[in-house]
Amino acid sequence: MPVQAAEMVIINARLPLTDGGGLFKLTIRDGKWRAVEPQAGPIGSEEHQPIAALGAGGLNAAGRIDLQGRVLLPGFVDVHMHLDKAYSLSRVRNRSGTLLEAIENYRSVIGEFSKETIRDRIVKAALRAASFGSAALRSHLDVPVHLGRGIAMRTIEAALEAKEKVSGVVDIQFFPMYYYDPGAERELTEFAFETLRMGVDGVGGAPHLTLDPAGGIDWAFRMATAFGRPIDLHIDESDDPNVKTIDVYCDYVIRNGYAGKATAGHLCSLSAMEHGEAERLMAKMAAAGVAAVTLPAVNLYLQGRGDRGNVRRGVTRVRELAAAGVPVAAASDNIQDPFHPFGRGDMVQIGLMTAYAAHLAREEDIAAVLRMLTHIPAEIAGLADYGISPGNPARFVVLDALSAEELFQELPATRWVYNKSRWTFASELSMRCTDPATARLAALS
Repeated sequence: MPVQAAEMVIINARLPLTDGGGLFKLTIRDGKWRAVEPQAGPIGSEEHQPIAALGAGGLNAAGRIDLQGRVLLPGFVDVHMHLDKAYSLSRVRNRSGTLLEAIENYRSVIGEFSKETIRDRIVKAALRAASFGSAALRSHLDVPVHLGRGIAMRTIEAALEAKEKVSGVVDIQFFPMYYYDPGAERELTEFAFETLRMGVDGVGGAPHLTLDPAGGIDWAFRMATAFGRPIDLHIDESDDPNVKTIDVYCDYVIRNGYAGKATAGHLCSLSAMEHGEAERLMAKMAAAGVAAVTLPAVNLYLQGRGDRGNVRRGVTRVRELAAAGVPVAAASDNIQDPFHPFGRGDMVQIGLMTAYAAHLAREEDIAAVLRMLTHIPAEIAGLADYGISPGNPARFVVLDALSAEELFQELPATRWVYNKSRWTFASELSMRCTDPATARLAALS
């Protein structure tokens, strides 16, 4: 193991989400932020080593580091993923590109995946996301209870084993997607109780895809309240403007006192319905305390497949939801599986897609998009002590960009990731091709 510096001092760090995005001097001791001090301008210091000059092996031993103006963000929080399905595309395809075929095709083979296969996919996807700067993930899990307890439990056991394997690098929350079937409620309830006792983090599902959406929501809240767990449902992932499961969901959130503990993912039908009705539902979400998660990559890929000409794209009303007072996060959803053949768990990429799809390109919009990748999903996930502030755990990513805008203009591949009291990932090559020891300070002055 490399020697780790007891204290690390970082200078010339640009914090785009802190006090106007200026330069800061940061002190970390025992894995926590000890000081966050604004700089009047760039600092020149021979004792601070430029980060681009440090190899991956030298980072943890370095006690004085110069970021030379690079952007530093709190670790990303990807609050809606399907890690168990990730990298399954070679095994199961989707010829039509529709949501229904993706569901049918994956369900037709899920019983053939061993626990080890599912676990390894989760580990691979989680570490890949962590390498791009994610500090915490929330993953929904496909649990095919209709195939029997043994097959359904494979995914739960695989997820908990994977969580332990990557715990030194990234934190994961797991929300099984319990598909409600009134004819098999007893079996589903017994399975849900068992998995919640085993330590899964919350209750998931997709009530709009069942024969009894209201019954499914009622059942999900019975499970969540019995264990005091948060609830995070796929809601209205549909082009049909008449699909309004969110209306019933908000009623149950209010009835059960679940404000701040309930999340709605997708909300595609909001973008298809008449504006006045959408405004009513968004105001109801804000009043109920329901958070929203937009999944731009997957919704752009799956939705509108039956349209010709004016194709609906499926991305929910991001700007309008935020304006209504609804917390809105952006997340990866699916990675290289039948629901989405692309993706890699890179939140900068997701941020760029959100900016495109939601028309967020002004300077203030860029900061809003960054908050959708960091502070807002951290709040949704209930992460305590999140952010760059004295006393909080130091979980952050340094990106090879001089401004927030440049993050999305250049999509810098070079990242340095710090989590769990140590540097966990480091790229070896800066996109700046000049002398790393002098070029940054010259560019800042």
